[in-house]
Amino acid sequence: MNKLRNITKKQLFLPIISMILVMLINVLFDIIDGNAAFDFFAISMKNGVLYGRIVDILNRGSEIAILALGMTLVVSASAGTDISVGSVMSLAGGMCCMMIAGFGVTSVSTVAELAHPIWFGIVCGILVAILAGAFNGFLVAYMKIQPMVATLILWSAARALALLLCNNMIVYVRMDEFKVFGSFLGPIPTPIIIAAICIAVLAAVLKFTALGTYIQSVGINKRASRIAGFNSANIILMCYTICGLFAGIAGIVNTSRIYSADTNNIGLNLEMDAILAVALGGNSLGGGKFNLAGSIIGAYTIQAITTTLLARGVSTAQAPVFKAIIIILIVVIQAPPVKEFFKKRSARKSAVKEAV
Repeated sequence: MNKLRNITKKQLFLPIISMILVMLINVLFDIIDGNAAFDFFAISMKNGVLYGRIVDILNRGSEIAILALGMTLVVSASAGTDISVGSVMSLAGGMCCMMIAGFGVTSVSTVAELAHPIWFGIVCGILVAILAGAFNGFLVAYMKIQPMVATLILWSAARALALLLCNNMIVYVRMDEFKVFGSFLGPIPTPIIIAAICIAVLAAVLKFTALGTYIQSVGINKRASRIAGFNSANIILMCYTICGLFAGIAGIVNTSRIYSADTNNIGLNLEMDAILAVALGGNSLGGGKFNLAGSIIGAYTIQAITTTLLARGVSTAQAPVFKAIIIILIVVIQAPPVKEFFKKRSARKSAVKEAV
């Protein structure tokens, strides 16, 4: 019993159980529909590329996973969320395609038509996202503005700037060299590879440097960390800048996936998925300790939920309602009064057993 209690207290317990529950629901639906019981896990090779629902979830969930990396750091350091990441994705994608095609051009399909090299457009898109993240970080760290209020500025303005850059048009880059970032690299979807690289790099940085300790210290107690010699403002600024970097990468992946800068729709509502991924990963939205693995599991769980809802006929307009319900449940579970209630209940049971 003690071993079971210790397992349930692990930070990854809820994320793993949530993922398993979603998988079991899909298995149940397959049985009801008359398909093979484990058809959900089937992976096949068609035309030289991998196919299957698991592959599709990993592929489509890559942008959420990348955003969740930066969001995890932001939540831990500032006890707040960056609600502008979806709009920053749009801004990065718009800047990228505009630099490649040229201002006022709506479509390019050959090298001769390019205004600038593809790599230059990608770098510009990511750089503008980094600047957007630094702007958010400056408002939160140095101007002491509440994170949600500070990032609300770019939540509104970044997408408008993207529309302005693209002259209120969808800019297409119909070139395989650009499409590859959102399609396939060999048999594996490229977004999965990009997400894996981002996860590996950030995990290595957190493991082999003291950055993770600094972030958690600032998130737990800014004043105490400042007394200990940490520059709280710089650490918070760094977290928002990193969040902007990952939003830019996710924006390039999303833009390449549709080989165009559809600035009205790129990253739309993905900020909610990123926040939900962090919460579902067992990370407290009040800041402090964080678990990167939990956020990653949470991100792909969210995509699995989205894929399941769409497969069952729920429209894209209705899907956020179900996600909102999940967020409410997670926030309630993490609320201090609820935690205190279960803690007292557990202590009471232990006292009764000892008395017996």
